[in-house]
Amino acid sequence: MTKAELVLAIADKSGLNKAQARDALDAFVVAVSTSLKAGKEVRLVGFGSFVPIKRPAGTARNPRTGETVKRKASHTCRFKVGDALKGILNA
Repeated sequence: MTKAELVLAIADKSGLNKAQARDALDAFVVAVSTSLKAGKEVRLVGFGSFVPIKRPAGTARNPRTGETVKRKASHTCRFKVGDALKGILNA
């Protein structure tokens, strides 16, 4: 599903028009991004959690050449699936 398709689905299910649905989705993305950047987890009960992860610096291997390269420390996030979503996916 693309962002445009998600906006249409939100508009259809919520009764909002497309512009309002796009604004709502954009606000959600900004809120989640801001929270993760601050190192805070975002929990949507039943759906899942976005968890910020700090990856330490280390070494990696280039799969084409086999050469070892240094990898900088970085920040990323993981998504942990909630029980209700897991139930829907496995029904």
